[in-house]
Amino acid sequence: MDFKSLLRKLSFTAFLLFYTSALFAQLTRVTGVVTDGGSKKNETMPYVSVGFAGTTIGAPTNSAGRYSITTDKPVKQIKASFVGYKDAFINIKPGISQVVNIRLMPVETELTEVKVKAAKKQKYRNKGNPAVELIRQVIAHRDLNRPEAYNYVEYKEYDKMMFSIANLSDKIANKKFLQKYKFVLENRDSTTVPGKSLLPLYLDEKLSQYYYRKNPEKERTVILGTRTVDYGGSIDKEGITELFKYMYAKVDIYDNSINLMTNNFLSPIANGGPTFYKYFITDTVTTDNGQKLVELSFTPRNLQDMLFEGKIYITLDSNYAVQRAKLGINKNINLNFVKSMGITLEFEQNPDGRYHLSKSTNLADFGVNKNKNGGLFGIRTLVYKNYAVNKPRPDTAYKKGVEDAVVSNEVSHRSELFWQQNRLDTLTTAEAKVYKNIDSLSHMKSFQRTLDIATFLLAGYKSFNWFEVGPSNAFYSFNPIEGLKLRLGGRTTPELSKRYYFETYAAYGFKDEKWKGFLSATYSLNDKSIYKFPQNYIRASFNRDTKIPGAQLRFVQQDNFLLSFKRGENDKYLYNDLYKFDYVHEYENHFSYTLSLNKLTQSPAGSLYFTNNAGRINNLTTAEASLNLRYAPNEQFYQGKIYRVPIPSKYPVISFDYTKGFKDIVGGSYNYQTVHARIDRRTYLSQLGYADAFIEGGKIFGQVPYPLLNIFHANQTYAYDLYSYNLMNFLEFVSDRYVAVNIDQHFMGFFFNKIPLFKKLKWREVASFKAIYGQLSNDNNPNLHPDLYQFPVRSDGTPITYSLGKTPYIEGSIGVENIFKFIRIDLVKRFNYLDHPDVSQFGVRARVKLDF
Repeated sequence: MDFKSLLRKLSFTAFLLFYTSALFAQLTRVTGVVTDGGSKKNETMPYVSVGFAGTTIGAPTNSAGRYSITTDKPVKQIKASFVGYKDAFINIKPGISQVVNIRLMPVETELTEVKVKAAKKQKYRNKGNPAVELIRQVIAHRDLNRPEAYNYVEYKEYDKMMFSIANLSDKIANKKFLQKYKFVLENRDSTTVPGKSLLPLYLDEKLSQYYYRKNPEKERTVILGTRTVDYGGSIDKEGITELFKYMYAKVDIYDNSINLMTNNFLSPIANGGPTFYKYFITDTVTTDNGQKLVELSFTPRNLQDMLFEGKIYITLDSNYAVQRAKLGINKNINLNFVKSMGITLEFEQNPDGRYHLSKSTNLADFGVNKNKNGGLFGIRTLVYKNYAVNKPRPDTAYKKGVEDAVVSNEVSHRSELFWQQNRLDTLTTAEAKVYKNIDSLSHMKSFQRTLDIATFLLAGYKSFNWFEVGPSNAFYSFNPIEGLKLRLGGRTTPELSKRYYFETYAAYGFKDEKWKGFLSATYSLNDKSIYKFPQNYIRASFNRDTKIPGAQLRFVQQDNFLLSFKRGENDKYLYNDLYKFDYVHEYENHFSYTLSLNKLTQSPAGSLYFTNNAGRINNLTTAEASLNLRYAPNEQFYQGKIYRVPIPSKYPVISFDYTKGFKDIVGGSYNYQTVHARIDRRTYLSQLGYADAFIEGGKIFGQVPYPLLNIFHANQTYAYDLYSYNLMNFLEFVSDRYVAVNIDQHFMGFFFNKIPLFKKLKWREVASFKAIYGQLSNDNNPNLHPDLYQFPVRSDGTPITYSLGKTPYIEGSIGVENIFKFIRIDLVKRFNYLDHPDVSQFGVRARVKLDF
C-alpha cells in the first residue's frame, strides 16, 4: 500500500471517528455575562471563576465579564465564585447550548447597629494578595526551572511554521479567473482552529538536535532536516522563513521579555510583572497523576500596553514551576494588524520533579480591519522530544562546525520517508498537500506572471528570465545640476548563472546634457548566489554619476524620485568617476571582511569649487586600498531584491575600517590613512519599548584637502533620516577626528496609552538624540595652509563650511509614530551653531514605517 492510499484511509477513518463522536456526544455549552449585584450600574466583573459544579472544568470571565464553558460530562449546575462575593449555584439543562447571565452578590457584613449593608467592591492591591505572593515565588524560582540550571541538556526540536489565508470567501474563490487555481483554493482546513477555514499557502519544517553544556558554557544546534514550500526565484524562501520566525519568535515564559510581532512583551512572570499585571487565583486543579496545580489568571493593568492576558498553572511543590500556560492579548492592545494572538505552552516533568517545555503553539490572526473575518493566519508549532539532562557528551558534541551554520543540500532535500520517520508532530491533511500544490502552482506561467507584476510593484524590478530591469523608483528624478534625469538599468539573475552577475544602468541629465552610468561584474567563489549567506565573491565596477558631498543614503537609491525634493540651497554637487575592486568574504560565525581597491576622481559642479593659492583646480584624484572588518553575532536578515535587510536583534554589530591613500599611484594625489570604528545595538527596555543606538569615531592621519576630510552626514530633504543630521546643511561641518552618538528611542505607547485621546488613536511616542564632537587639526586647516583647498564660500564671501569647535553639534527630536499605522512625524530641534547661514532651529520631518 503506497503512502497516498494509506493517508486517504487514515483521513477517512479519522473523519468517521470524529463524525461518530459528534453524533453520540451530548455537549453542554453555557455562555453569559457576570455582573456585580452590589453595583447600581450593574457593572460587569472580569476574572470571575465560572465552572461546572462538581468538576474542574471552567474558565475565568474575560475583561468584559463574559464567559464560555463546555463539557460532554453529565452536569446539572454551574458555579461562579469571586473573592468578597457569595458563591452562586445555578441549575442548567444538560446536553444543549444556553445563555446564563449571573449576578454575584457581595458578602453581607453585620454591624453593631444590626444594619445590613452591601460591601464595596474591593480595590485591587498587591499587598496581602495571595496571587501576588504566589507569583513572587515563581519569579524567585525562575532560574532554577530553566534548562540552563542543569549542567548538561540535550533534546530534539521540531519546528513547523504554517501561514494561511483565513476564511477566504466563496465569492472570491469562485471567480472565473481563479478557476485554474482551484486545486489550491479547495485545500481547506476547518478543524485546526475552531471557527476558521484555513487555506495553507506556506509551510516550513525543521528538525534539529540541541546540545548545552554549562561549564565551560557552550551550546550547539545541529540541523537534521529542513523543508520549505518553493514559489520559484521570485520569492526568497529562506528570507521569508527568517521573517516569519522573527515575527513568531520562540516563547520562553521564563524570560523577562518575549519578542513577538516585532514588539517586546513583558512576561507575566518577569521581575517587574506585579507592577504591570493584576493576578487572581481562579482555581485549583488536579492532573492525571494526582499533582495539584494553582490556576493563576492575569490581566494588564493598562489594556493597551504590550502585555499578555491569560492564565498559568503553577505547581504547589517547592519548585513553583509553570506546568502549563495560555497567553493571549487584549482586544484593545496597541498592536497593529493583529486581530488576535494565542500562545499555549505545555511542560513535561523530568525524573527530578522539575519541568521542561514539551510543546509550544503560537497562533496569530492578521488583518487590516480587526472587525472583519478574513485575513492571514499563522501558526508556529515547536515540539521537544528525547529530552535528557545531566548526560555528558564528548567535547565535539558542543563544538560548532560549518555544517551548523550552512544547511547542506542533503539536509534541505530530505526524503518523504525521512519526515515520516522523524517528524515529531503530525501534519493536517491540508498541510500535507501544500508542498505538491505550491510546486504545481509555481510552474504555471499565469502564476509566474502575477508574481512578476507583484515583484515589480513591491521591489521595483521586472524580470525577463535571466535579466531584470529596475529599480523603478530611480527611473525619474531631478536636481538643480542635472535637471530632469532619466535612468534605466538592471541586472542578471541566477537563471543566467549562480556564479557570475552583471549589473548596469545608464542615466542622462537634460540640463547638464551629460551621460552617467554604472557597470559591474561579480563572480561568486563559493558556488552560491552573491545575495546568500555566507557571501564570498569578487567584484569589479565602474561608476560615473553625481553625488552630494556629505549625503549618506542607507538602503535607498541615490536617484529615488522622492528624494528630489530638498530644502534650502542645494546646488553643490560632485561628478564622480569611481573604479572599484572588492573582495568580500563572510564566515559562518557572522564575521566578515572586505578588501577594496579604489580610484576616485571628483570634479566640482554647480556652485561648488576646488581652489587654493595656485588658483582653480578641475578635479581631485585619489587611489586607495581599504579593509573593512565586521562582526554581527547571531545576525539574521531578509534578502530583498535591492538589498539585504538585517532583522533587528539584541546583539551588537561591530565594524572597523582602515583606508590607506597612495600618492603618485594611478594618479593619486595624496598620502593619508583613515581609521573608523562603529558599534550598533538595539536595546529592549521592557515596557519602555526599545532604543536603537550607535556610537562611532574616526581619525585621519596625514594632510588632505577638505573633500577627503570627514564630511558629516547632513540631510536637506523633508524625510526624517535615522543616520543623518536632519537640521544640518550639506557640507556644513568637516573634521579629521570625531566621535558621535545617536539614540532613537521608541516608547511604543507607554505614555500615550494612559491618555484617553491618544489611547484611542493608538499613537506611539518617539524621541531621538544626536551629538557629534569633532576637531580639525592645524595640519588640515586651510586658513593655516593656503596650498590646501580653501573651504567654499558664497558669492558674498559668507562661509559655507566650518570645523567643529570645542562645542559638539547637537540635535534632538520628539515625535509621534504609528499615525495611520505607518507615518512618523518628528519635531526636530537644533541646539547650537544657530548663527550659521540658512539654518533653522526647528524643523518638522516625516518618515514612513510600516510596523506591528
